[in-house]
Amino acid sequence: MEESLFEAPAPEEQERMVEAILFASAEPVTVAEMNARMPHGADGAAAVERLRERYRGRGVRVVRVGDAWAMRTAPDLGFLMQKETVETRKLSRAAIETLAIIAYHQPVTRAEIEEIRGVSVSRGTVDQLLELEWIRFGRRRMTPGRPVTFVVTQGFLDHFGLEHARDLPGLKELRAAGLLDNRPLPGAGEEDAHNEENQGEMFEGE
Repeated sequence: MEESLFEAPAPEEQERMVEAILFASAEPVTVAEMNARMPHGADGAAAVERLRERYRGRGVRVVRVGDAWAMRTAPDLGFLMQKETVETRKLSRAAIETLAIIAYHQPVTRAEIEEIRGVSVSRGTVDQLLELEWIRFGRRRMTPGRPVTFVVTQGFLDHFGLEHARDLPGLKELRAAGLLDNRPLPGAGEEDAHNEENQGEMFEGE
């Protein structure tokens, strides 16, 4: 009888727990964080997958954001949440280009960003993206000077409704939107060609 005290909750109950955790959290939650909050023996990964299936087609979806999970409004119902606001801050063209390059070439150093853009990157541009928490410092390169690299954050993926960085729109769409010029980016290959088939203009209006 003592062993029953350590039995995991029923699957349905685990789903309810994960639902409560995601609903109450303002930020995406990892499976490890779910398991830490749930009773011993609970399987957050299995529970969140079942929950995602149960919410499929509903007004609210359970979505993956990087290595975490969150509850978000269905994309086709986003217009219901919109309201008129005064735009107080917009990203400069330099910031948009820098962000796009980091997203497509991460991890990437400042020197590599400047090589791709063809102009220097100001400290203010990088600081603005760091302040927005859309980029962060990555690992240092094992090259002379050990330059720091930049990568996009989970907050960046969440803001633009992306599950992974590979879900970014194609370079063709970014150029069509005027966010990148027509010069070929160094290192562009099959992966970039595949990305160009995707749709969307994620940076427009930001």
